[in-house]
Amino acid sequence: MSVREFQAALASSSPTPGGGTAAAVSLGQAASLAVMVCDLTIGKEKWQAGWNIAESTQELAIPMINRAGDLATEDSDAFDEVMASFGLPKSSEEEKEERRLAIRAATLRAAEVPYETARLALNLLNNLPELARHGNGNAVTDVGVAGLLASAAAKGAVFNVEINLSGLPEDYGLEMRNGMDELKEEIRMKSREVMDAVRERMSE
Repeated sequence: MSVREFQAALASSSPTPGGGTAAAVSLGQAASLAVMVCDLTIGKEKWQAGWNIAESTQELAIPMINRAGDLATEDSDAFDEVMASFGLPKSSEEEKEERRLAIRAATLRAAEVPYETARLALNLLNNLPELARHGNGNAVTDVGVAGLLASAAAKGAVFNVEINLSGLPEDYGLEMRNGMDELKEEIRMKSREVMDAVRERMSE
């Protein structure tokens, strides 16, 4: 769908697409902007100091564009599956147990999708400070916007991970639970580092 169609879908009363999908779309936009800056850096003698970081960022970001689009769809699908599982029959104890397990499986999936979005966004954020410092100086604000979008993608996705994990027994999603505090701190620190690098480059 077009950007306007997507915005209309977000604005509708339907629960999907929602915040998790928007976070994944933000990741795709961040990756796309990063690729643009890389293209404006590689091969330009004036910006030779940034060729290496631009090449490594491109290798990371190009496949991320497509994966972010898939994650946007998967996020909506995962939430739809959660809602569908709540509609399963529960007239017998066996049906109740099957419904309970289906809800938990679908909710776990609804946490796993944004968790991947957050991890990918952090991977991109890790590259952006150096790209801001050494890439094409004329496009440093584009690195800044990429950083803001990647930060929004990461932090927004974390919200969705946490809300879904909160509805599950504590033995579900242990890897995500155990790494959540560290993930959030890394996202916070890298988001700030990108902004600092962009402002420093702008002041040169």
